[in-house]
Amino acid sequence: MDDIPVPIPAQPVRFMDRLRAFMRGRQLAYRTEKTYCGWIRDYIRFHKMRRPEEMGKPEVDEWLGYLATQRNVAVNTQKTALNAIVFLYRQFLGIELGKLDFDRTSKGQRLPVVLTHEEAIAVIGKLSGHHRLLVSLMYGSGLRVMEAVRLRVQDVDFGHHCIFVREAKGEKWRRTLLPKALVEPLRSQIEVALALHRRDLEEGFGEVYLPHALAKKYPGAATAPGWQYIFPAPDRSLDPRSQVMRRHHLGEQQVRRAVAKALAEEGIRKKASCHTFRHSFATRLLASGVDVRNIQELLGHNDINTTMIYTHVIGIHERGVVSPLD
Repeated sequence: MDDIPVPIPAQPVRFMDRLRAFMRGRQLAYRTEKTYCGWIRDYIRFHKMRRPEEMGKPEVDEWLGYLATQRNVAVNTQKTALNAIVFLYRQFLGIELGKLDFDRTSKGQRLPVVLTHEEAIAVIGKLSGHHRLLVSLMYGSGLRVMEAVRLRVQDVDFGHHCIFVREAKGEKWRRTLLPKALVEPLRSQIEVALALHRRDLEEGFGEVYLPHALAKKYPGAATAPGWQYIFPAPDRSLDPRSQVMRRHHLGEQQVRRAVAKALAEEGIRKKASCHTFRHSFATRLLASGVDVRNIQELLGHNDINTTMIYTHVIGIHERGVVSPLD
């Protein structure tokens, strides 16, 4: 249950607790909160536990340069660390750092690994049950693994053949494709999930986790069918933060392990993972002539440049370029 926010005191005193409370007041995604807090801790430890208020531009430049030259982090990793520190100083502490002058990482951005359609279907064919349907959603709808396991009953609109991704990266809602081939499997999975929910209710449980204090705003929502996870965990467990016994969604790591096993069984040597199916979704659409702006919307990218990287992934032979040797 690593996607449920850790509790913080009502009147936080410790620095990190105050920082977390500030982030939640601005509705940052919990994963962003964890990432930023991790980099801010790293920054503080690098400077021998000095208070951030006592430091500034020189210390930030030194730390960011260390990440590039000593830890050899990737471009996007250094950018994430920079975003965390800028948030800390500008938003939380109200301190302007001015123009930063640090060593930029030389580790370039890599092109995403993608599977051919035949490879993707072959790997999916090696899976069964929940895992097969989840990976099919990643490839057929462009979902991240965490978006797939967090889907709730109300997120699937069979009438309009679409899926609403509400608990997405950066808390950005979007609408994406519902493949026709997955309509009946999803209907069946929802029936199974709701049957399990009814059994939980009969046994005195059945309350699901709701984000952003929605349980207080809508007291009955936690037990309503629409809010239940489509892919519930096989067993109930005690939420260590709220001390409530509830059924969470299927764990992401279970899906990742199943995909890794299927890739190995299929003999695919590419450095592939769950996220590869999302990359493959984008490249297949691009190769079939779908406009890059539409793909950006389906993927939920803020910046079109993030989506444009897929134009470099498509083989040049798919653009009509032929080698002189051929």
